[in-house]
Amino acid sequence: MIDQRILPAEFKYISYTSASAVADGIRDMVVRGAPAIGCAAAYGVALAALELCSKNSDEFTQGMEEAFEVLAQSRPTAVNLFWAIDRMRKLMRNSKGTSAEIANILLEEAHKVKKEDIEINRKMGSNGAELLNDGARVLTHCNAGALATAGHGTALGVFRSAVEVGKKVSVIADETRPFLQGARLTAWEMVQESIPVTLISDNMSGHLMSHGEIDAVVVGTDRVAGNGDVANKIGTYMVAVLAKRHNIPFYVACPLSTIDRSITSGKYIPIEERPIEEVTGYRDCQWAAEGIEVRNPAFDVTPAELVTGLITEKGVVLNPTTEKINKLF
Repeated sequence: MIDQRILPAEFKYISYTSASAVADGIRDMVVRGAPAIGCAAAYGVALAALELCSKNSDEFTQGMEEAFEVLAQSRPTAVNLFWAIDRMRKLMRNSKGTSAEIANILLEEAHKVKKEDIEINRKMGSNGAELLNDGARVLTHCNAGALATAGHGTALGVFRSAVEVGKKVSVIADETRPFLQGARLTAWEMVQESIPVTLISDNMSGHLMSHGEIDAVVVGTDRVAGNGDVANKIGTYMVAVLAKRHNIPFYVACPLSTIDRSITSGKYIPIEERPIEEVTGYRDCQWAAEGIEVRNPAFDVTPAELVTGLITEKGVVLNPTTEKINKLF
């Protein structure tokens, strides 16, 4: 996996050989972004199966359950993690054959998860591109690009697809404190694609909106509740409120695998609290005073009433509600 902690200063791959190591990579933010986490989890399951392929049926099953558990504990908010684990577990339980044969089935399924994700991102990108006018200036929060998926991206996939059909769009990427996914990852991806990008700090978007310099907002998501409430990187809620105040459309690029209909509203989405060191400094630089209290929720929830539309692989759901979301399935 690309080590996203050190981009853009350095581009490096890290190789993983076990489910527990993949879980560490997810927890430590080597890989992040809901679809990418789902793909990583699927491959983590496949790695566990390959490690256990010489075991008898009982030992194989026990070892796999341990792998499912360690992967499930890596991060709590991104529902694609649990979606991928459940998909792999069901396939394992429904598969016949030796441990080695089942391991190969699981590996093929991981490849399938990756391939499907790219296809879904392409469909979402095409659907979302229709929403953007030629010359649109689009704000995005965090990184929902190729780095956060198996390829193409969700929110950034919309921008890529718009450019592919000949539209000129420019991206405004906020830093996305405290982990700086916008400054480090989104800006880097847009530079690679030669898509014009302007970096701002998180507290500048209201100023630009009030001066008519932002035409739309497109973000990704880590989990959408059954009623359309959206959990995304901390700070998304503030952007959505500002967009509503200034009558700017606020779109969420959202594969169906990220919609969790078992949760009726966003208040039931678990919010991960990450280490205080991410707030008090960055890498070797510490700027906060010693001895202070720190809060570091990694996500917040944007109510459905602030969401102009969910961009899915099955089309755009405007003003999402429980009824409209259920129709997607």
